Formats: sequence, C-alpha cells, structure tokens
Amino acid sequence: MPTFFFGHGNPMNALWDNNVTAAWKSIGRNLPRPRAILCISAHWYTRGTRVSPQERPETIHDFGGFPPQLSAVEYPAPGDPQLAARVRELLRPAAVLADPQWGLDHGTWVVLRHLRPDADLPVVQLSVDRTLAPADHFELGRRLAPLRDEGVVIIGSGNVVHNLHAALWGERAAEPFDWALRFEQRVREMILTRDHDMLVDYPSLGADALLSIPTPDHYLPLLYILAVTRPSDRITIPAAGIQNGSVSMLAIGYS
Repeated sequence: MPTFFFGHGNPMNALWDNNVTAAWKSIGRNLPRPRAILCISAHWYTRGTRVSPQERPETIHDFGGFPPQLSAVEYPAPGDPQLAARVRELLRPAAVLADPQWGLDHGTWVVLRHLRPDADLPVVQLSVDRTLAPADHFELGRRLAPLRDEGVVIIGSGNVVHNLHAALWGERAAEPFDWALRFEQRVREMILTRDHDMLVDYPSLGADALLSIPTPDHYLPLLYILAVTRPSDRITIPAAGIQNGSVSMLAIGYS
C-alpha cells in the first residue's frame, strides 16, 4: 500500500473546495482499495503512545470558533480492533495503551472526508507521544512498516509549517511569510533527496525551522511516514503552499 503525509491546515478544509482538497480527492480516486487506514494525527498529542481500539469511533470536533456547519460534520467510518491490536504488537516493547476515549479528530477526518467521502474503510488512530524525542518517533514508525504489506494505508496528518501565533486569519488570502515559504521548500527538497536524518534532526535546521515548528505536534507525524518508506518508493508531491500565512499544506506520497 502507498503511504502519505498530509498538511491538513485549517479545519474548514473539510468543507472547502480548493486546489489542496482537489488533490486529496484525486488521491482517493486513484488509491488501491486498502483493508484499513492507520492515521497518526497531530491532534492526538498525548503522554504515552495510544491507539484507538473501538469498533465505532466517534467524530471529534476538537476546535472552537468555526461555523456551526463544521461542528455538524460526521465521519462515520468503522474502527478496526484487530488493526489496533496489531499496532500494539508491532510497537513492542513500547507500551501502547488501547484508549477507547478518543475517536477520529479533525486531523484525520478533515482529510478523509475528501479522500474517502463514503467513510467506507476502517480507520484507526495512533497518538503522538509528547514525551519522546524525534528519533524515537522515527523508530516507532519503522516498526509499523509491515502494515504496508498487510493492506493498510498509513497516513500522517499535521503540517510541516504550523505557527498559529503568526497566522493571518480572515476571508482574504494572506501572503505567506518568507520564512514559511523557505522552510516548506527546504523540507520538500530534503524529502525528494531522502535526507531523513536531517528531517529527524529538524531543530538543527536553523531559524526558519524554529519559526515553522514552534511546537512539534504537527511536524512529528511526518517522521512516521518517512520511517515506513522504502528506497524503491516513487515520491510525489500532490499539494503544497501556505494557508493563513504560516501553515504549510505540503502533502507527500510514497508508492
């Protein structure tokens, strides 16, 4: 199965039709039918690693201040308890908690609503452990690689540039900050040259990285996707660009 990282950006992308959501739709139309989807979402940022084991995960509206129609969105995909158990098995000896209190947050359903609008595939979420170093996340990702041969599409959902303190909100499109453009382009280049060591060691990438990644939650899902790739994978960049001045919509596919 292919594997993807998606910059999910503004939750309103769930309702918008733009060049990014059109790219997500195109991926969904061309995706070989998987057995299930495993999503590592920036919005399940926990102490310790957790996985969602329930058969019917709820749609979580983990945001505020948006139009009521966004909070009315439901993504009624089934869960997959067997996949959740397999994830726990693969990640040993790391202790992974099966947590039925979490469902599908907007980091997952904002993308999947375009990718799989019929919500016809089982979806399991894996959390991002805030206590681990980037290299530890990369190692956890490596252990998930066998899932690609078991019919599972692994998705990371976050943003390689995500600075909400600098974000420019409003109905008019905001001009991207120069540092956001530079860092998105630098990440894109390192993706294409498979410079995974530098992408893992992102704090060493200088001032643009510090501005682009003031907190690691939205960047770390990328490391899981890098970790499950293979040298033979073809790399694609289905989407890119900056929303709200400081949020990258960069998407990467490996197949």
